[in-house]
Amino acid sequence: MNAAPHPPVSPGVSQVALNVFSALLEARTGQQIASYRSWRIDTALKPLLRERRLDTLDQLVTLLLDGNDARVGDQIVNALVNQETSFFRDAPVFDLVLEAVAAAEAAGRRPRIWCAGCSTGQEPLSLAMLFAERAEGGAAVPEIVATDVSEAACTRARAGRYTQFEIQRGLPIRRMVRWFHADGTDWVAKPELTRLVTVRRHNLVAEPPPPGAFDVILCRNVLLYLSAPAKSEVFARFAAAIRPGGTLALGAGETVIGQTDAFQPSRRLRGLYERTGKAPRAAAA
Repeated sequence: MNAAPHPPVSPGVSQVALNVFSALLEARTGQQIASYRSWRIDTALKPLLRERRLDTLDQLVTLLLDGNDARVGDQIVNALVNQETSFFRDAPVFDLVLEAVAAAEAAGRRPRIWCAGCSTGQEPLSLAMLFAERAEGGAAVPEIVATDVSEAACTRARAGRYTQFEIQRGLPIRRMVRWFHADGTDWVAKPELTRLVTVRRHNLVAEPPPPGAFDVILCRNVLLYLSAPAKSEVFARFAAAIRPGGTLALGAGETVIGQTDAFQPSRRLRGLYERTGKAPRAAAA
């Protein structure tokens, strides 16, 4: 079966506008938009055009380049960053994280988990549910740090507020009722869940990792959008942030093979990666 065609870019959208927005996204986040996916720019920015009462992307370019409104650049980036996510996405990964955390606990310490590129928070909240339920049997809940380059995404993750569509994606009814309450047509995470996750804005490419060493780092479906130099820098930062014996989880379509010497496939946990002895030093922030 042939894949459905991508929506065409609207007539009249100039190549200049597409180039400006692509360059802005890469400069701010390291993420690239391939030329065959330029339709995403048109689609993603339409709500911002309505909010700003503009008719065309070229008018938005003019507003950006005028420099009179510092918020417009952030709004454009927030709109363009890919925020596709869901609860318990690729469920087997969560079983592997449980095993990785158990190894850290056996060493006698409280494990630390970093969800890098957490989007609107479904991944770290899935982990929080998993470990909170396990804690009912007496186990400690790991420290969970979640970061994203988009402040808008971080705000949503902190609030833990999701639409009916979002809450149903990957979340069984039992957990939905246990950890969320209805508020109008939305579902909101209960405070005993959101307090288990620390959310902060962070740029993987341009900023040093959150302080402290991590036992598990999840960065799934983020590296797909980065240039080769940006990927190399991110791997170096992960290598600097991960504890010896710690593990890295990537997306199903991502790998360290041919990308970095800092990590190799884990022999203990098939599907995860572990740091090698060749970990490069990340560039100074």
